[in-house]
Amino acid sequence: MKILVACEESQVVTIELRKLGHEAYSCDILPCSGGFPEWHLQQDVLPLLNENWDLIIAFPPCTHLAVSGSAWFEQKRQDGRQQQAIDFFLKIANSKCKKIAIENPVGIMSTLYRKPDQIIQPWQFGHGETKATCLWIKGLPLLKPSEIVSGRDQRIWRMAPGPDRSKLRSKTYPGIAKAMAAQWTRPYNEQLNIFDIGSV
Repeated sequence: MKILVACEESQVVTIELRKLGHEAYSCDILPCSGGFPEWHLQQDVLPLLNENWDLIIAFPPCTHLAVSGSAWFEQKRQDGRQQQAIDFFLKIANSKCKKIAIENPVGIMSTLYRKPDQIIQPWQFGHGETKATCLWIKGLPLLKPSEIVSGRDQRIWRMAPGPDRSKLRSKTYPGIAKAMAAQWTRPYNEQLNIFDIGSV
């Protein structure tokens, strides 16, 4: 499959997709930190949405959309930052690709766009932490928990302020990335007999 992983500098999901043999590319305006620049498109993702992708998995910036930042919403509405974030999210959601998954924390898109198809937690995928994550899905199955574990730590929300705090908080958990890669490309993987049955 030819897959675009939009707004991903970490390459966590892209790497899992590549392990399964897919032609996956991360895309972000930032350089990648995953170690595979040959798989990274450092540019605005919007022009790429018009290309022919079999699957798009997107992680649009949530800074101006998440309810955790609601104290600054009025200012962000007035200066246009929130509307820009809304428009960006919707351009991905309304792109022509038949299979799209968009990830974002709990935020205003549940009202302005539609309710998410699913809300997942890291502890459903092998990480004993809580971080409610919304998924808006088109043409794909809901993500099945792959490894339910104990522990409900709120490490992400207690993370100390710092220059990399936003980047660290937005990184996809490896267990979730592996589940996305395996489950959302499953028919292709089964056809080639490379599906990792232990990941679902």
